Amino acid sequence: MDLIDVNAGIVRGVAENIAKHSPNAVIIVVSNPLDEMTALAQLATGFPKHRVIGQAGVLDSARFAAFIAWELGVSVKDVTAMTLGGHGDTMVPLIRYASVQGIPVMELLEQKYGSAAKAEEVMTAMVERTKAAGGEVVKLLKTGSAFYSPASAAIAMTESILKDQKRVLPTCALLNGEFGVNGFYVGVPTVIGAGGVEKVVEIQMNKDEQAMFDSSVNAVKGLVDACKGIDSSLV
Repeated sequence: MDLIDVNAGIVRGVAENIAKHSPNAVIIVVSNPLDEMTALAQLATGFPKHRVIGQAGVLDSARFAAFIAWELGVSVKDVTAMTLGGHGDTMVPLIRYASVQGIPVMELLEQKYGSAAKAEEVMTAMVERTKAAGGEVVKLLKTGSAFYSPASAAIAMTESILKDQKRVLPTCALLNGEFGVNGFYVGVPTVIGAGGVEKVVEIQMNKDEQAMFDSSVNAVKGLVDACKGIDSSLV
């Protein structure tokens, strides 16, 4: 929220110049507040929705996977983890889908601690750390913010586009009815290829996951409303 005033102007200016000088580009937005700045970039360029993508989900999921790997003492390369929703405190790390080479993470945590209750406690701590990871980095650096992990996430997305890898990555995409959301940029699983977002992959969420996702979407809508007071094109 603190960045909206300054970044809205910067993003609009950059986006308009991209449209002018690189009309066939695929844009990966990294600026915060991520979901709202991605929406602004799409409106400012007039590009089709599949060619303007927000980066956050790949970054947040990588952090979640890293915490799981450290906790279980395994390679992060073997961990599959995913976060959905807005980029921030309301993101939704999908515990049920987290695995190590197909083995559910919760099963491995129960084996490690010998208790389902302790496994839940440890997972809850990892989820909360994932949500606050950006702030954790800022506090450690004292000046500036995270740079390596966002760059790594952007590279993964860029490679999938340039090499048409069609990777399934959680990105900030404009939804038109998927997941029950219409007209908002939200973090969801997507197929990323030469055309940008080639498909939104809808998954089944249980009652609790859906409630958290809905809450995250509502938080995004609230920030979009705040942005409307700064940039009338968002209205």
